[in-house]
Amino acid sequence: MGLRKPPLHAVHDGRASFTEFGGWEMPVEFDSIRTEHAAVRETAGIFDVSHMGEIEVSGPDAMTLMDRLVTSDVTNLDPGDTQYACITDEAGIILDDTMVFRLPDDDGARYLFVPNAGHDARMYDRWVDHRDEWGLDAAVENTTREWAMLAVQGPDAPDLAAAASDGATREVNRFEAGVLEVAGVRAFAARTGYTGEDGFEFLCPWDDAETVWSAFDCRACGLGARNTLRLEMGFLLSGQDFDSEAEPRTPYEAGVGWAVDLGREFVGWDALEGIDREGVAERFRGVRLLERGVPRNGYEVVDADGTHVGHLTSGTMSPTLGEPIGMGYLAAEAAPPGTCVRVVVRGEPKRANVVTPPFIDT
Repeated sequence: MGLRKPPLHAVHDGRASFTEFGGWEMPVEFDSIRTEHAAVRETAGIFDVSHMGEIEVSGPDAMTLMDRLVTSDVTNLDPGDTQYACITDEAGIILDDTMVFRLPDDDGARYLFVPNAGHDARMYDRWVDHRDEWGLDAAVENTTREWAMLAVQGPDAPDLAAAASDGATREVNRFEAGVLEVAGVRAFAARTGYTGEDGFEFLCPWDDAETVWSAFDCRACGLGARNTLRLEMGFLLSGQDFDSEAEPRTPYEAGVGWAVDLGREFVGWDALEGIDREGVAERFRGVRLLERGVPRNGYEVVDADGTHVGHLTSGTMSPTLGEPIGMGYLAAEAAPPGTCVRVVVRGEPKRANVVTPPFIDT
């Protein structure tokens, strides 16, 4: 089976280099990762993130279904509100992380949640299976092929969004969303992102993607810069910083325990309640190398005596800091910020300090 292509693939072709990600062929770089990264930190950039999934849930029991399948409490969301959540199995292991949006709907609660690339079919099946098992009255639709998703991020992003929407985005606050027009196209605009900068993520009809993309006069950015930007902020990458098979982790290990509300029951609730009470053996931490070298996924972390204390799941040379940074899981006793450890880079232990991400202030 061939790779899925975003609606703007033909527009990007000839301008960008591509990579496979989550079963999609996506632009990884237009000019250079460093140039694109700097644009987002200093002015603004636009990303095609149409590889992200969209699942819509509606009907009389939509709220109940959503609330039982994510770690955060969705019952307090008002129309237009959004929040981060994890999707866990019965053992509390993260299957995916997601943003949950409560959509405007005069008839009752209606939700859209965004699985990571390549997870839309799996999450659709999970929602349908549990709906049927629990006998709930809710409609579940996989609308990934109906929506394009574009992210405009950076200090100048709010002004660019306002100009493209005749000022309508000025009414949308952080972690809120609304339905409005962008360049004449009806779109769902969420003031969210994956870069640490202010900005918007726009969902628009698949066939209108080029119109919305062209409405923003800022640098086109690929997944390479998106990765370095999220790494500087310490944001998790599904399939790398956690994976239900290759890197099984709970929200408490992964540093997102704040997204778990144990005041109601959901799939994985009882397991996570026990983990919250007993604590974890390893914690997600950042490291800043004090010597030359670039930390990478899979690199071992040892203490001063050479004893194994953990491993990295992500790493890069930070374009903003000009320093090598990484993230991964360290033994809890080795994880206090300021602890000096060694990252084994190509067989050589390189001194590094443990830090709690983010690595930069935005």
